Amino acid sequence: MEQRISLITLGVRDLERAKAFYQALGWQCQEIEETVFFQTGGIGFVLWGLDKLAADCGLDDDGAAGFGGVALAHNVRSDGEVDELLAVAERAGGTVTKPARQSPLGFYTGVFTDPEGYPWEIAHNPGIPLNADGTLTLPDFSAM
Repeated sequence: MEQRISLITLGVRDLERAKAFYQALGWQCQEIEETVFFQTGGIGFVLWGLDKLAADCGLDDDGAAGFGGVALAHNVRSDGEVDELLAVAERAGGTVTKPARQSPLGFYTGVFTDPEGYPWEIAHNPGIPLNADGTLTLPDFSAM
């Protein structure tokens, strides 16, 4: 597994309030399907509904000691790499909380948690290809 984070997603309770806050900081965003994306250097920073993010990670959001509201993503260059890295994470002591599958949005994804419970999505998304150096550049979603 390359040492890289492609996306950091915050699960938020009020998407519009969170979006307005980051825009007030001067950050520019794109919103698609109730998901807000910001380009932050070579990675993406994402705001998404807390309940949706927890469900997507295969976790419960019990509002207490459950899901912490942050998910990390490691994007890869092929579907096979998704399967391979989930197996590597499991052998290393992680727990696969969402086995790899084709998402409704057309990319291949799975999730594991590390021993402390932090979720990592492993994804191959041809719509958001990696640059040669492993960084990520968000596409213009309005053109899709």
